[in-house]
Amino acid sequence: MASESENLDLSVPVASEREIFGLSGPLHLTTVDWTNPNHRRSVAASLVQGVYILERDRQEKREGNRPLAPPWWEAFHFQLYRLLIDDADSCVFGAMYQLTSVPSDSNHSADQAPRYVIAFRGTITKGDAFSRDVEMDIHIIKNGLHQTSRFETAIQAVRHVVATFGSSNVWLAGHSLGAAMAMLAGKNMAKTGVFLEAFLFNPPFFSAPIERIKDKKVKHGIRFAGSVITAGLALAMKQNHQANRSGGAFVALSAWLPCLFVNRADHICSEYIGYFEHRKRMEEIGAGAVERLATQHSIGGLLLNAMGKPSEEPLHLIPSASLTVNLTPVRDFKEAHGIHQWWRPDLLLESNIYNYRG
Repeated sequence: MASESENLDLSVPVASEREIFGLSGPLHLTTVDWTNPNHRRSVAASLVQGVYILERDRQEKREGNRPLAPPWWEAFHFQLYRLLIDDADSCVFGAMYQLTSVPSDSNHSADQAPRYVIAFRGTITKGDAFSRDVEMDIHIIKNGLHQTSRFETAIQAVRHVVATFGSSNVWLAGHSLGAAMAMLAGKNMAKTGVFLEAFLFNPPFFSAPIERIKDKKVKHGIRFAGSVITAGLALAMKQNHQANRSGGAFVALSAWLPCLFVNRADHICSEYIGYFEHRKRMEEIGAGAVERLATQHSIGGLLLNAMGKPSEEPLHLIPSASLTVNLTPVRDFKEAHGIHQWWRPDLLLESNIYNYRG
């Protein structure tokens, strides 16, 4: 009788448990209620995970031999409409999904279901996609993501879906780097009057880690000082065409309400908590006008404009959002930043809607 090791095909890479839907997917979600925010969040996160696994299937050459990705969308009655491929390294960075049907036994509102979902993955630390992903991360820090060929492929895909099928019930979804991609695509579409529903998981917010300061008074003091300085610079440059133009574009975005999902223990995205809480607090203390001006700009951008070097607005500057914070205890940063947390049924969540009043 052959031993277990003799029957094991060592040429086939062993998949991670996290890649297998039957082991780590939202198995509790047997029927989707499209009016339930928790269900919508879980499905959107699963579709993003599907993009991660599509790329891992490609890396491990599993596309035609037991691919692991399909269950991540087929479980919710989606089909793969199109892959989004990076022209620089041929990696899969996104996918377009089409809803094929809503179960006939569903008693829930089918008109809330998305017809199409365009999803983007984050950085993959394994395989040959890593260097290109890190390059994209650097572009985010430098406010240059809009200049990359990967984003051009992404925005063309979004425009194609909207032009072909309309904007009704079209979702954007992304995690980390992918959330930045979806955020930028959503902002671009919103500036043209097309407001797409967006599910942005752990979206990057690169700034000083003020949110990690435990003393609330110190934290508020730093944010208050930053707002006063930023608003002062903006006022001093009010005759500057670039500053006026960026402010007008910001106000034009106020009707778009993307859904942001952040974890307080994740320093990559946790600054969104302070960004919106500070705006609310400034209104409460009668300094709302200062904050409404400050939140439209960044100090760095204003200084570059003053030197005659117009810069793209930082990606994190958004006027309105539905912000959901995961308060569930985590073991480490990896868990706090991971996509898997967002379909767990036992999350401790805090949600608030922030509408910009120009």
